[in-house]
Amino acid sequence: MQVHLDIEQLPVFRNAVITIGTFDGVHMGHRQIIDKMKAEAGAHDGETVIITFHPHPRKVVSSEFMGIRLLTTLEERICLLDKLGIDHLVVVPFTEVFANQSAEEYIRDFLVARFHPHTVIIGYDHRFGRDRLGNYQLLEAQAPVYGYRLLEIPKHVLENISISSTNIRKALLHNDTITANKVLGYDFFFSGEVVHGDKLGRKLGYPTANLKIKDEDKLIPGNGIYAVYAQPEGYKEKLKGMMSIGFRPTVDGKKRVVEVNIFDFDQDIYGQTLKVFVRKYLRPELKFDGLEPLIKQIGQDKVDSLSVL
Repeated sequence: MQVHLDIEQLPVFRNAVITIGTFDGVHMGHRQIIDKMKAEAGAHDGETVIITFHPHPRKVVSSEFMGIRLLTTLEERICLLDKLGIDHLVVVPFTEVFANQSAEEYIRDFLVARFHPHTVIIGYDHRFGRDRLGNYQLLEAQAPVYGYRLLEIPKHVLENISISSTNIRKALLHNDTITANKVLGYDFFFSGEVVHGDKLGRKLGYPTANLKIKDEDKLIPGNGIYAVYAQPEGYKEKLKGMMSIGFRPTVDGKKRVVEVNIFDFDQDIYGQTLKVFVRKYLRPELKFDGLEPLIKQIGQDKVDSLSVL
């Protein structure tokens, strides 16, 4: 998959089959659209082109974005889409200037002039242009003028995507990793920089990598203990481990901490990026009467983690 970050340097696409969206999570619902794109491209000797925006449009034009956490960062979306056989991903900087172009300008100067689409696959409720005045009907009316085919994504498919995204977020925040991973089609993952902590895990016999999450919009699962796979920077394989998210009530923690114990691993990875794949929720965080019962429970957490990894 070719990733294009500069819309001023786009290639000439061959019979471009285009769709537009955020594709947050790149979950099972999105795959129906991608499969449709690939089928259309195959039938017309074309190339599949996904147009996505960064940052999220609602972050620029709406206060509704506040509080919404994204399932995937841009980098993660690129990684996931790359595995699905898409030919081109175009990342368009979403700015106030871009948002303020009229719907007609959006079609003429952006969609047609830059992509020369053979086929546009879009939802019945797709909105674009200043004040979101552009819609499916306008795209349909302009299709004969500019010579593209317009295919509608059925309402039930779009509703499934919306419901799926909402359900995944709710599931992750409420520790339901089984539902989240099933709807995603893969184990939910996130990355963070390994930073220095208070070394308590090492004192307890379970050294942990404390993670600083770089993207403030990235969703992090609810508090608790999880069985995970961890992938240190530069490693191809995933390593077994367990993760704690929360305030560490036994030691009166004051801030929320994400820390990962990688089994049978003693390399120095401070300052590096650690990728964490959340396999299964094990239990809530608990307050213990001292460190001895905490150590005993951590030992059981390791046993429980190994049983599902």
